[in-house]
Parts: sequence; C-alpha cells; structure tokens
Amino acid sequence: MKKLPSKEDILKWVQEHPDKASKRDIGKAFGIKGSARIDLKRMLKELQSDGLIAGSRKQFRGTGELPPVSVLRISGADDMGDLWAEPAEWEGDERPKILFMAKAGDVALRAGDRILARLTPVVDQDHAYEARLIRRIGAGPDKVIGIYRHGSEGGRIVPVDKKNSKEWRVASADSKGASDGELVEAEQAGPKRMGLPSARIIEVLGDPMAPRSISLIAIHQHEIPDHFPDEVVLAAEAAEPVALGARMDLRHLPLFTIDPSDARDHDDAICAAPDEDPKNEGGHIVWVAIADVAHYVRPGSVLDKEARKRGNSSYFPDRVVPMLPDALSGDLCSLHAGVERACMAVRIVLNASGEKLSHEFHRGLMRSPASLSYEQAQAAHEGRYDGDTEPLKGPIADLFAAYASATKARNRRQPLNLDLPERKIVLSDEGQVLSVDYRTRFDAHKLVEEFMVTANVCAAETLEQKERAFLYRVHEEPSPEKLDALREVADAAGLQLAKGQVLRTAHLNKLLAAASESEDAELINMQVLRSMTQAYYAPQNFGHFGLNLRRYGHFTSPIRRYADLIVHRALVSAHGFGDDGLTREDEADLKETGEWISSTERRSMLAERDTTDRYLAAFLADRVGADFVGRVSGIAKFGLFVKLEETGADGIIPLSHLGREYWRYIERDGTLKGEESGRVIAVGMPCLVRLVDATAVTGGLTLEMIELDGKSMPKGSGRQVRHKGRRIVRAKDRKKGKRRRKG
Repeated sequence: MKKLPSKEDILKWVQEHPDKASKRDIGKAFGIKGSARIDLKRMLKELQSDGLIAGSRKQFRGTGELPPVSVLRISGADDMGDLWAEPAEWEGDERPKILFMAKAGDVALRAGDRILARLTPVVDQDHAYEARLIRRIGAGPDKVIGIYRHGSEGGRIVPVDKKNSKEWRVASADSKGASDGELVEAEQAGPKRMGLPSARIIEVLGDPMAPRSISLIAIHQHEIPDHFPDEVVLAAEAAEPVALGARMDLRHLPLFTIDPSDARDHDDAICAAPDEDPKNEGGHIVWVAIADVAHYVRPGSVLDKEARKRGNSSYFPDRVVPMLPDALSGDLCSLHAGVERACMAVRIVLNASGEKLSHEFHRGLMRSPASLSYEQAQAAHEGRYDGDTEPLKGPIADLFAAYASATKARNRRQPLNLDLPERKIVLSDEGQVLSVDYRTRFDAHKLVEEFMVTANVCAAETLEQKERAFLYRVHEEPSPEKLDALREVADAAGLQLAKGQVLRTAHLNKLLAAASESEDAELINMQVLRSMTQAYYAPQNFGHFGLNLRRYGHFTSPIRRYADLIVHRALVSAHGFGDDGLTREDEADLKETGEWISSTERRSMLAERDTTDRYLAAFLADRVGADFVGRVSGIAKFGLFVKLEETGADGIIPLSHLGREYWRYIERDGTLKGEESGRVIAVGMPCLVRLVDATAVTGGLTLEMIELDGKSMPKGSGRQVRHKGRRIVRAKDRKKGKRRRKG
C-alpha cells in the first residue's frame, strides 16, 4: 500500500478529475486498500466539514464546482432572449451562472423546467458554465394562485382554480408578509408528503376582488408575460416612420380600416374598385394592406425575442396584454387615419363570380383616409352616413359590391358555417360588470373576415409557388370518436349526420341548417364546435378543414400574432423586398417555433376563458337564489353542466342537487338515469335552474335543477336503493332515523 495522500493531494485530484471522483475512484488512484480505506473515509469527511469538497460517496467535487453532467433548473430568459439555468442542488453560497446553449431539435424549455445537461466550464465570461441539453427530466415546482388565509403558525392558500380544491400549507417564514384574504402566487416548497403540500409565497398580488384583479389572476395563473423589459420598450420607442424609398406608393388608394369601436391598433386596411379590364367584366380589384411589422421587428432583435416569447396578444374584458410595446402596436405599426404607414399589400383580382384570378404582393407606403367601426361601415352600407363615411360613399359601395361577388365563391366553397353568439362583458370605468351582452354580427364583420381569408390564401399560395418555408395554419378533420358523439346529439334532436363517407364541411353545414329553425340550434352549433380539432401552426401542410381550404397561412395580423410575422418575413425573402426577411436559421427552427406559438395561443385562450367565467360569476353573485332558463350542455359521472340562456354562463349541478334519488351515469350514450323514476337526462334538454353559489375568484357557478324539459324534478320515494351491493340512504331517511332515535 502506498502512503496515505494528504488532504491537499486529494483535493487537487478531485478538482482535476470531476468525472471520476467517487470514493472508490479516489482509493484506486492512490492505491489505498484494506483498513486504510477507513482513514480515507475520515479524511473525506473532514474535507467535507471544512467546506472544501461536496457530494457523497458516489461522487465528490470541489465546492464551487459542478460535475460535467448535472441536473439544472431553467431560471428563465434574459432581455436578449438567452436562456439561463442554475444547479438544481447547490451547497455553496452563490449559485454559478449557467448559459443554456440550445441546438436544433431541442425541446422548447421554460422557466422551472428541470433538465439533465452536459456542462463546459468557461473563462473570461460573466457566467461559469455553458450547458447543452441531454434530456428534460421534468417541470419545475408546482405553482398555485390562491387566497392566503392567515393562521397561528403561518397560513394556508385556497386555490382560485375551480378544478383544484386542495389547500397548501405556508410556513410563517414563507408568507412574504401576505395579509389574510390577499391574492398570492406561490410555488411548491419541498417534496410532497402526507397531508397538505407545502408552499412558499413568491408574490403578493393584493385584493382579489379589486377592480381589474380578475384578469390579473388568469395572467399569473397561466404565466402570460405582462411587463416589457426596459430594453424592449426603448427599442420600440427608438423606431421611426419610414420614407417611401423603394416602396410602392399606395397613398392614393382609399385603404380604410374597419375594426371594433374600442380598438386601439389597426393592422389591416382594405379597399376595392371595379376592374376596368374588359376581359373581366363585372370583376373587382381588391387591395388588402397589412402593417409592415417585419420592418420594425428584425430577426434576432430584442423586440423579436420578446414577441416570440409571448407568441400573441391576449385579450381580456378590462385589458390587452400585447405582443409588442405600445410604441409599435398602438402607433407606428397601426394604420391610423391621416398618417403615412409602412405596409405589406396584396392586390387581388376577382371575377364576377368571386373567383380569384390572380394576385401579387407589394411592399408599400399608405395613408388611410378613415378608421371606421363595424357599426359605421354597416350604417354607410345601408345608406346612413356620418362625417367619416360621407367622403367614402363610393369606396364603401365598391367594397360591398366586391364582397357580394366574393360571397358567391364562398358559398360554393362551403366553409364551416357555425353561428355562435359572442359574449361581450361591459365594464364600468372602475372595472365592475355592468352587463353581459351579445355582440351584433353585421355584414361588415363578414366582409372583413372574407377578404382577410382571401389574403391569407394568397400568402400561402405565393410562398408555396416560390418554394419558401413558412408556417401553415393547420386545421385537421374531426376524429371518428368526436363525430360519433356529434351524431348521438344530432339523433337526440331528431337530426341526422351522414355516415359511411368522407366527411365534408358541406355535411356539417347541412346539419346546422336543419337545426337553425329549431330550439336545438345553439346546442348543435356548440356540439359541432366541440367536435373540431384544435388548429395549430406547422411548416407542413395538412390543409384547413374548417375553411375547406387546401393551403392556408396567417398573414393579416402581425401586430398580435407571431405566426403572421413569420409569414411576412417569408414574403420579404421570397420577393427580395429587403434584408429583414426570414433567415435560414429561422427556417430551420420553424417546427419548434410552430409548436411554441401554438402553445402560447392555447395559453391565451384558456386565460381569456377563465377570465370570462370569473367576470360572469361576479356579475351573478348578487343573484344567488334566482331562477334561470338554460340547457343541459354536458354530462359527467359527478353531475351535469348547464348553459344559462341569459348570459351564456356555464354552471355545474352536482348529483346531490338532482332530487333525492340515485342517478346512474350511462357512459355509452352520455346520459344520467334515475334509479327510481327512470327519468333520463340528456345533453340539449331545456331546464329551469336555481343559482346556489357564484364564486367570482374561481369563476364557479353551482346550480340546482328545478325543472327539466318542462317537468319538475322527481323527489324520490324515500326508499333505500341498493347499488352494486351498497345501500344508499337518502337525506330524509337519515332525518326520520334521527327523529325515531329521539323518541
């Protein structure tokens, strides 16, 4: 046996061999055998207690060092878009900074993800290591948004998510000074064990019922970025208007915008005129101009990285969380009336039947003569003009004439013709709900939608023709399982959906038309919508089922959708319009980008829906005990869902609120059947319900069934019912038993 090494020798060896530093490796390196291993073990413990090495008998390392392969936690992206990580476990004082180096094919990572990574030490940098992904091994700690309830030794958090009823325990040291009843954001603290999980509060959000807190709950719950870094704001504010230069001068065209009356950004403008070509008698020339966001948001810039991180704008009744700072979204990239604005425009030639004969793209400079609301445009179409529309009599008439032709082609194409009312929550200046209305849908809405769809098709066709990579908007056909569920609902309503043939949108439109004059119209529309697959973005084309189009790409809203910005850049590259087009690196990352922005779109949709539910619950909170007309919209083992006719709100009726009998869930046809009465509850049945509870902070509505299909709910006979060998004792039986025992 060799002489025992000194502590300095061991420490030096560990530092020089970080990948082979177990107790066994150290003993082998110094030739330590037999009873001398006891002395080695003692020396290693002393080095640990002195803080000179860290780890276990399986792997030692110098303190302040990380092994070549380590478990890391993604801490987030900086203002430049670089992703940073930190050790998942660390025994020193200051955690080393680790720059994550992504490569093509890596999964998209977000703050809180845990990864196994290979580390490379670096020198003369502001970070200690660079990391490359081996694999993702899990998400970060669970997070919760809830109401803090103070206790004697810390407190508890009651989640605001109506799908999550489990409370969290918070130690006094982890409460961050939260007061009883305040809204907080917290994360899991330590491993989950028996009893309530532990959490530490990371942010105190304030009064949950304060005006405008409702959307804030959803923003935090769904982790939507709602503050721009200073560098991003400064970059947006440094932008300047463009000069004409090599752009096409479109300032002579009456390109006006049509938007909701409360819109702050205007990213599309349209106009039309009769085609003077004698070969196209009755045809029209339609111009669609879109804000040239690509000019201001260059690939790889801080603006680009922030826009990609957000993916899209998110819209709530009381606020908008924009994709781009206001200096761009509300100013330079917004096609305001009377000012010159950079645009990407497409000139479309339609024949008298509305078929597209040709199109061509231009990078131009425009000046809109007016910014109209849908109400103004519709009124002008019907002959009622105001100060804004009077000077545009001719252009408005030409535009609606072109739309009349385009409608013919649309009707032949047969896109899915859903007719679902859109709710509009009206708020006071203080953020209180004044009313819940349904948005009126005019021909002006349909006109804008039709020409935006046409422009999107033009973009996809051009990029395919020029063999340029871009992101398609993909909407695949419904699954067989969802179609079977739709057929069952249609059958219950006395309607039919074709079976045994390739499904077309025309088949669904026939079903919708048959239901349009019946009381089941809204139910059938909702069920058709539920049967649809989720649309997404991808560099491969699988068509757009809902629009009945072979190819489709989003081009018309680059202010609020990153996908549209990608298409704009692809068009810039395809036409040689400038040096701000889609780079080859971005083309290589299109699959990952499509997956990411599809997920941010779903994130925004969920947040917007949750916010609407909470506002509706707040609006109905003072009407607890009132009766409402509704329809059964869904059935599950634990109860059923009812959509209220007045507001469109959805509430739940637990089985305990369905009379005094046992209800059996029939999975095959998705119904509930009363054990005693034989009564069947199916989706679509009209009902009268009573509001039992409305909780604004969760958005939950609890209802009680009063009448179903015009008949009072059965009360049951009070007899005991056996179900699968178990005896079901009703509430009134228990009361009788108590009275007998008292006697």
